[in-house]
This record gives sequence, structure tokens and C-alpha cells, in this order.
Amino acid sequence: MYEGVDTVVLQNELAYQDMLPVGWRVLAKSPDLPMVASMADGNVRILQVCAAIEEQGAVEKKDEKSPHSADIMRLEVKMNLLLDLVGQLLAATRPRPPATVIRFNALGAVWKSTAPPRIGEQGLLEIYLRDSLPQPLTMIANITHVSPEGQVRATFSPPGEAAADLIEKLAFRRHRRQVAGVRQPRRSGSETGITRMRD
Repeated sequence: MYEGVDTVVLQNELAYQDMLPVGWRVLAKSPDLPMVASMADGNVRILQVCAAIEEQGAVEKKDEKSPHSADIMRLEVKMNLLLDLVGQLLAATRPRPPATVIRFNALGAVWKSTAPPRIGEQGLLEIYLRDSLPQPLTMIANITHVSPEGQVRATFSPPGEAAADLIEKLAFRRHRRQVAGVRQPRRSGSETGITRMRD
């Protein structure tokens, strides 16, 4: 039965899609092992923070019977507010690239660019996942296709097992929220106020 949500896929794998700031930097030479390891560690940290922020609601529900759950919730709200403020301050001093629709997973990405790279270029694709996070997810990418309209396709160098696993979970959480967003109005019996996230 059709649930009203199209599954977002890329290279036959579940993918994450959103409108996000995306940057591209050409690499003059292939990155060395220390650079690759440093990027992999940074990506894991960014994805772990994203997971912690996104799953905050699920943690709160589990702790509802705890006598300290209200205090923990207040602390989490304050921490999120602090993260947002720090992210805004850093973004003001270090402007981000323009936002565009991007679809990606651990294998590659597709996005629209007004100044697309050339086919065959190798570079760093920087994806800013959240306003509150100043660092982008940084992937080593090879450009495989550029359409006349500026749609760019790239394949990623393997990001490491930990980062790949976290990207897969990021895509799954987005898909789960989309499905829940479609199913919830049906359970309530009302068609008003339906908000659909971008596929």
C-alpha cells in the first residue's frame, strides 16, 4: 500500500535529501592518509552530534517516568539554544555557501550548482548539516556527471566504516520522520495541518 512518501535513493541505497549550504573545493592532489584520517574523524564527530540533537525527543520520552526528566529536558533545551547561538555567531563571521537541494549517502551525491565543477575533477564536497554546527560534513568526491542545467553527480571515496554507518542512520531517520509525518494525520482522522518534508 502506498504511504504517500517516495523513498529517497541514490545508487540503489537509501539517501538523505534536504536544502542545505553546499560548497566545493578542488583538490590539487590526492589527499594523503593523515588528511583522510583527520577528515574521517571530523565527519564522525559531526554526524554523532547530529544524531544526538535529532534523537533528543526519543530520549526524553524514555525518561518521562524519571524524577529528573524535567531537569534534563531544561538542560537539553538550554544546550541546544547555546549551540544555535554559537553556530549563528560563527556563521556571521564565516559565511556559508548558498543553500541548494542535495541528495547524498555514503556512496555519493547529487546537487544543483550555479557554478558546477568539471567532470573528472576531484575535490572536497562540504555539506553543512545544521545551522548550529559550524563545521561541514566533508567528503572526498570525484565528479562523474554535470548536466547542462547544472546538476552535478559525484562519487565519494570511502568515508570510513564509522562515518558510512552514521550517514546511513541519518538517511534512515529522515525517511522514518517522513513516513511518520504522512501516517500521523491518518491516525488522527484529520487531513488539516499536514506538513510534508522534502523528499
